[in-house]
Amino acid sequence: MQQDSPQAAAPGIDRLAVAAATVTVVLWASAFVSIRSAGAEYSPGALALGRLLSGTVVLGALWLVRREGLPPKGAWPGIIAAGILWFGAYMVALNWGEQLVDAGTAALVVNIGPILIALLGGWLLKEGLPPRLMAGLVVSFAGAAVVGLSMSGEGGSSVLGVLLCLFAAVTYAAGVVSQKPALRHASALQFTTFACAIGALVCLPFSWQLVSEAAEAPAGATLNMVYLGVFPTAIAFTTWGYALARTSAGKMGATTYAVPAIVVLMSWLFLGEVPGLITLGGGLLCLAGVAVSRSRRRVPPKPAGAQESPSVLVEAHTRD
Repeated sequence: MQQDSPQAAAPGIDRLAVAAATVTVVLWASAFVSIRSAGAEYSPGALALGRLLSGTVVLGALWLVRREGLPPKGAWPGIIAAGILWFGAYMVALNWGEQLVDAGTAALVVNIGPILIALLGGWLLKEGLPPRLMAGLVVSFAGAAVVGLSMSGEGGSSVLGVLLCLFAAVTYAAGVVSQKPALRHASALQFTTFACAIGALVCLPFSWQLVSEAAEAPAGATLNMVYLGVFPTAIAFTTWGYALARTSAGKMGATTYAVPAIVVLMSWLFLGEVPGLITLGGGLLCLAGVAVSRSRRRVPPKPAGAQESPSVLVEAHTRD
């Protein structure tokens, strides 16, 4: 199913895309709360497989109901790459890495992902590196580091754990950059459905662990694993794809820096973890960086009666 290029539309705020991005960051933030429960009972590979299987079932049902058909040939390279790297390898590496490092180290290492997305998007996707985007990334990364360090416990960090978090950041960035061109051909639902299914296939070697651990895990942990598959995976990755098709990969990557701030709020509301002033300050830095990265350059108003060249209008829009 060929899509019209959303970015070719007239300049302005796409409110549906903003709403989709908001749903994504809120649900991805909620995943951290659920992982705390499920991750205590399930090993990294089993948790990733259970999450992806749950997501594939929901996505497959939606795909059948909507009768969207198979993705076009042009979308498959991106779907396969993202399915292996982002849905498969990333989830296992992240689950494993966060068991071996403290929260501060995980925040520092994993949150280089959006920066890598901006750099790869600027290079491979020819999106450029707008100064506002790079400034926002720097501010948000600083905020994410502050949040992570302020919420760390007494745990240590292993070299393997750091390498796993770094691998997770790289596969996340590579997955997003692979997804962007695929969305020119396939819908967000088509992409997410088949990428999630490929990720589940990648994680099938952990089947025996999932079966044995599910037999002993409490119902709450299993429900949290299913929640991870339905909401932060099936729904959030689909809304992410919808929003990504309508903006640059760099800007979408920067938007995910709102996640640490939302995690702080959710931990406060649902886990009773009252954040300190430093943590709150880091969360505000994250949000400020997102605001800077998503801001537009103001174009001075033209004099009365004057007409602006179409080339100037195009140039101003592409710099946003």
